[in-house]
Amino acid sequence: RYRRLLPKAQVIAAPAAVAHRPARLAWEQTSLPMLAQQVGAQVLHSPFYTCPLRADCSVTVTIHDATFFTEPEHYERSRRTFFRSAIRTSIRRASRVIVPSNATRDELVRLLDADRSAIAVAYHGADQRAFHLPSPRELAKVRARLGLGDLEYVAFLGAKEPRKNVPSLIRGWARAVAGRPQPPALVIAGGQGHDDEIDKAMAEVPSHLRLLRPGFLPSGDLAGFLGGALVACYPSYGEGFGLPILEAMACGGPVLTTPRLSLPEVGGDAVAYTGPNPDEIAADLTALLDDEERRAVLSKAGAHRARDFTWESSAEAHLESWAQAAMSGTC
Repeated sequence: RYRRLLPKAQVIAAPAAVAHRPARLAWEQTSLPMLAQQVGAQVLHSPFYTCPLRADCSVTVTIHDATFFTEPEHYERSRRTFFRSAIRTSIRRASRVIVPSNATRDELVRLLDADRSAIAVAYHGADQRAFHLPSPRELAKVRARLGLGDLEYVAFLGAKEPRKNVPSLIRGWARAVAGRPQPPALVIAGGQGHDDEIDKAMAEVPSHLRLLRPGFLPSGDLAGFLGGALVACYPSYGEGFGLPILEAMACGGPVLTTPRLSLPEVGGDAVAYTGPNPDEIAADLTALLDDEERRAVLSKAGAHRARDFTWESSAEAHLESWAQAAMSGTC
């Protein structure tokens, strides 16, 4: 896969064992620095919070968010403890730290006294091949796959982790639509993570409402799914970037999210905002469902704003950071 993406680059595959976290962490601390030395690397980049403690070249690391500090109650204790320690260590060790938003950089500076000048912001982007304004065929295809017929729906696409606040979304949606003559369905797509509270919230949904959990959707269905929704709702407690709202915006889906951490940095004035509790979600979702003109404005504004976030720009920001790390020569 990577050789196809980079035909002129030397691609060295890691051992299969690194698919398991303990083996990956051990390999990152021992074999990876040796490999970097063998190939004469000027910079060693670690893409997920942790990085080698010792290396003969400059080390950079991506820290995707600071929510292990700002939203600790939404993580299991062992995971929270591990990532807090890893983030602190990486900030001390790395020549440069790369984050996906100014909000994440600000939190690292505020909470951990990190050096702002050593932190680079590289925004994420929306892949236009998967996330774009959908054609009528794409809209019809996803409706058929989900068995929706002519029923309208509210969409969620993302992980089922406690931080994503899916139980409050379910309860807020149910309160917003229960009394409508033709209540829109709620479709919760995506398959990663688990939150026991989701099952409890589902059990409270009135029997006349329709809630679908299709799991992962094929990439070819994502534009139709997000762009065909009355509202794409993402009431997260906080994000390091907020890729799901950017992807929904790129597809023309009117977005309802929370004004927490990086989400306003991504959504700006092109999305609607709500609070994280069910009553707030119900009130703001009701307002959007009742205002077709507002949804149309958000759809257009979101698609326009999404074009400002590209993976090409993200790559340029990474290259600049790596060049600065190489020039520093910090080991």
